[in-house]
Amino acid sequence: MRVAVVHTADLDGAARAEVRELLDRAFDGELTDDDWEHCLGGLHALAREGGDLVAHAALVQRRLLHGGRVLRTGYVEGVAVRADRRRRGLGGAVMAPLERAAAAAYDVAALAATDVALPFYAARGWVLWRGPTSALTPHGLVRTPDADDCVHVRGPGLDVEGPLACDWREGDPW
Repeated sequence: MRVAVVHTADLDGAARAEVRELLDRAFDGELTDDDWEHCLGGLHALAREGGDLVAHAALVQRRLLHGGRVLRTGYVEGVAVRADRRRRGLGGAVMAPLERAAAAAYDVAALAATDVALPFYAARGWVLWRGPTSALTPHGLVRTPDADDCVHVRGPGLDVEGPLACDWREGDPW
C-alpha cells in the first residue's frame, strides 16, 4: 500500500471519477454533489493497493469563528475506505499526512464525523466540540444543532465548551 498526497489541480478527470466512485460506495450512495464539491480545492491523500484506490481523505481551507477570532482552518472532508479494506489501518494512513499538513499550515483543524467514526477520530487525538455550533450564512449566524455532537477539532487555544461557527457553503454547512 502506498499513500500519495496531491492537490485537486493535479487530479485528472479519471482520478477525480475514481475518488468520487469510492466516496459514493463508501457513503452508500448518499454523497451529494455538494458533498463532493466540499472535497475539492485542497489536498487529497490517496491510498492504493496495486493500482486500486482503497482509501481517500481531503483537506480544504475553511474559516471558523471562535472566541472573537477568525481561524484559518484545515477542514477534513471525504474520508473513506473501500468496504473490503476496512479495519486495516488505511483510514489512519490517509489521515496522517493531512493531519501533519493541517498542524503546519493552519491555525486549527476540524471535521464533522458520522457516529460510526467517532471512536476513530478520538483515538487519533481529535477532540469533540461540546459547545454550540452555527454557520455564518447569507442571512446571518444560524445555529446548526445537528452538528453539535459531530464536530471535532485539533489545535491550541480552543475552548471546546464555547460557541463555534463555520463559514457558509452550499449543502451541509459542516
